[in-house]
Amino acid sequence: MPNDKALEFSKTTVRNLNTLVKRMPRWLENEAPKANIVISTRVRLARNLEGHAFPNAAEKEELYAVIREVYDALASSPQLAGPMFLDMLRLGKLERKFLVERRLISPPYAESDNPAMLVVGEDECLSVMVNEEDHLRLQSIQPGLNVEEAWRLMALLDDDLGEHLDYAFTDQFGYLTACPTNTGTGMRVSLFVHLPALALLEELEKIFKKLAPSEITVRGFYGEGTEVVGNVFQISNQLTLGRTDDSIVKRMEEVGEKLVSLEDEARERVLDEQVVQIYDKVYRAIGIMKYARVLTSLELLNLLSYLRLGFDLGIFKNTDRSFLNELMVTLQPAHIQKKYRDMEDELPRDVHRAHIVREKISALF
Repeated sequence: MPNDKALEFSKTTVRNLNTLVKRMPRWLENEAPKANIVISTRVRLARNLEGHAFPNAAEKEELYAVIREVYDALASSPQLAGPMFLDMLRLGKLERKFLVERRLISPPYAESDNPAMLVVGEDECLSVMVNEEDHLRLQSIQPGLNVEEAWRLMALLDDDLGEHLDYAFTDQFGYLTACPTNTGTGMRVSLFVHLPALALLEELEKIFKKLAPSEITVRGFYGEGTEVVGNVFQISNQLTLGRTDDSIVKRMEEVGEKLVSLEDEARERVLDEQVVQIYDKVYRAIGIMKYARVLTSLELLNLLSYLRLGFDLGIFKNTDRSFLNELMVTLQPAHIQKKYRDMEDELPRDVHRAHIVREKISALF
């Protein structure tokens, strides 16, 4: 990065990343609306700066100019209490993978070699990717089904930045974005949902088809282009052009409530129709977690799905969802490698993951 006083934040990147490794984000909290099914709610806004080419067409010096402008606007923002600034070019593949696992950056952002800056609020509920597909990707995450609160905090940050930055906007199209599907409001609302009963009943495909596929998109655990694991899905709005912020918020709130209702009803049915099978799956998961010597991250996420279901159905009560959420996040590959050294190879990580899980689960059962 050029020698520039405005870019001195780069020097604290490693320290800030290590701080993230040692703490947990607030969106893992247990006490939240509909948290038994909706793990978290995320609202993202795409914004670009007037007079600058989109990141995919900009020269490096122009991308650095964007970083300078955004840094000046964010450094004093009252919405981002105690923000941490990370220079993406100072982070290696492992650190970037950690941030993807933490849901702070997208997989394409992790692969980019453009000058870029990540800004993270003190509880990780607000963050900003600078020079991703657009100059700004503002993100707000709340635990549970909480679209309105996530949007309220997002709108405050957006309004604050809008007073300092000149957004690319036209009366005809709204906010201009690199991808036409984001043009308009630039808003993407995503629900991180756990739907194990609907999966067991093999009803998900039918339900997703009913949710207006032209408006709603279903993605995997880490978002676009990733696979579904642990019966966890990202459900997002697909269109923004011609929609208002309020209509998207209302629609996604309705989608969330509908999925909660359908999953609740499905859980009642599996308890009624497949009670022996459900108990078997839950206790098999506990047995594997108590005694396994090797656990891949994929296998763990699938086992945690049954553990969450067992807790939600009242099969056992000696834990809480925040504990299960913490295992879901902290035992991902890059998290283990960052927290415990000498874990570059897959097998030692899988062995260590199994060791941690044995200790934690054996203390409960």
